[in-house]
Amino acid sequence: MRQLTALALAAALALPLAAPAMAEEARVPMINVTGTGTVEAAPDIATLSIGVTTQGETAVAALAANSAAMEAVMARLTAAGVEARDMQTSNLSVNPNWTGYDSGTPAISGYVAANLLTVTIRDLAGLGPVLDAAVQDGANTLNGLSFGVADPDPLLDEARKEAVADARARAELLAAAAGVKLGRILSISEGAPEGGPVPMYKAELAAAPVPVAAGAMDVAASVTIFYEIAE
Repeated sequence: MRQLTALALAAALALPLAAPAMAEEARVPMINVTGTGTVEAAPDIATLSIGVTTQGETAVAALAANSAAMEAVMARLTAAGVEARDMQTSNLSVNPNWTGYDSGTPAISGYVAANLLTVTIRDLAGLGPVLDAAVQDGANTLNGLSFGVADPDPLLDEARKEAVADARARAELLAAAAGVKLGRILSISEGAPEGGPVPMYKAELAAAPVPVAAGAMDVAASVTIFYEIAE
């Protein structure tokens, strides 16, 4: 009992000492700003989702036809300079083809096999010929084409610098408008990236050779800074 009483007394004595420090920190006048920075860059890689869809009377037949066509597509991509590490199977499926829903007695009428391949193109000058070659060898599904940069870190660093400078300019403007002086930085936090770099491009698929324009892309960053208002 005496030990509990002593602990309670110690806590009661310590609380008044800690409370003023916390209250003092909470009373610090601050300016809170968020700055953004954007760097425009030319893409140097492309990611292509291309595939083969085949039909057969049986699942085995559909899959065999699909495998043969995909092997031809991959061989042509390799001949066009695409390395093995830049080709990855992203989806493989075999499903029954149901018919007869209108009559009320659905039945399986063959099977459909689909194989999707994600391809990274590191030479954008050869993107059009690669697309053309893949389609000629049996690829009949194009699920997407996007552009990016192989090493975005230097671009992100530049965007971060611009974001900090933007935040500083905003804080100085607010301080001047309020008739106060900007003090030291209390904290800096970086905003979460919103889906990464956003490419802006135009891809026109037509007869060979396929014309593709990579355009430009924006790499953005944001920071939130708390400044102390100087006395």
